[in-house]
Amino acid sequence: MIDISAINFAKSGGLVPAIVQHARTRQVLMLGYMNAEAVRQTIETGQATFFSRSKGRLWVKGETSGNTLSLVSVRVDCDRDALLVEAEPAGPVCHLGTAGCFDDGEAPGVGFLEALASIVHTRREADPKDSYVARLLASGPLKAAQKVGEEGVEVALAAAAQDDAALTEEAADLVFHLLVALESRGVALSDVVETLRARHRAD
Repeated sequence: MIDISAINFAKSGGLVPAIVQHARTRQVLMLGYMNAEAVRQTIETGQATFFSRSKGRLWVKGETSGNTLSLVSVRVDCDRDALLVEAEPAGPVCHLGTAGCFDDGEAPGVGFLEALASIVHTRREADPKDSYVARLLASGPLKAAQKVGEEGVEVALAAAAQDDAALTEEAADLVFHLLVALESRGVALSDVVETLRARHRAD
């Protein structure tokens, strides 16, 4: 992933700050510190490992709580003295029980769509009697596709003849049902984003 020898650990006494970001929602989860061995162990094991300044030793995130951080990527900044660690969290990251350490735990901005997609995914296992999403998914892709079509028409009508509030409400319904339709086919929201990114590069 990176050349560990190129990281400037000496600048801050052998440690560099490591910002941890949710790989899908882009939410900033926590800030830790790593020495060369922590970086090496993180890459080798695939589990985020830090250097505890208070305990004076390496520690693996979740070694006691079980709330681990599975490594997706690690990058070094332009000055080579700070790291950006992208990871998939298993459970809350903050010791206070929230998803992240910098806010109330809710993914900001459009990152919330990935969080919502994860919720839709978990609803697949819910009882259809108790969950609207579970009922849609149990009905198969055609039902979910029908809902997308219906909501798309509602968005078009709102855009043409209703106020901004109505358009916003109908657009939210459409996006939600699109997430359900994607889940019904096993297609990830990230796949859609990557398709858009590829088209953007082509332009």
